Amino acid sequence: MQPLTEQDIRASFVNCSKGEAKRLVVPRDLDRRPWGDLDFLGWRDPGAPDRSYLVAERDGRLVGLAMRFQAGQRGFLHRSMCSLCLTTHPRGGVSLMTARKAGPAGREGNSVGAYMCTDLACSLYVRGKKAPEAGSRFEESLTLEEQIARTRGHLAAFLDKVYA
Repeated sequence: MQPLTEQDIRASFVNCSKGEAKRLVVPRDLDRRPWGDLDFLGWRDPGAPDRSYLVAERDGRLVGLAMRFQAGQRGFLHRSMCSLCLTTHPRGGVSLMTARKAGPAGREGNSVGAYMCTDLACSLYVRGKKAPEAGSRFEESLTLEEQIARTRGHLAAFLDKVYA
């Protein structure tokens, strides 16, 4: 992923108003992000524990999503799997992220969801740059490039649902 500026990020949102995009909290460490290892930029809002944001490329342009989630309330031994990167996490490590749809459907209240790593570090998990806390990644016969392509494909499918 190419490095993004705060202005790039705010202009990318497709499922919230311009006012909401202007008020959302953008990470202050953009200059320290591992851009070469990211398939998308994802972060949680430190002031709103139920909000997270994702910015990715779709058809050559940036698409930003405002999402909501409720942290998992599962038992200690329960594990969940992220639908993007297929990393498993114990309680609270995977959450159902819901995003309003873009356009008229979103204004009518329609939304889509996917189970994702709560910290939105999928790109780093796939590449082995971050280890899941007490979770794991299954050993696979796919190459790293194939795993990255699969993660990007799952992300693209989710983004497509936002526009459907």
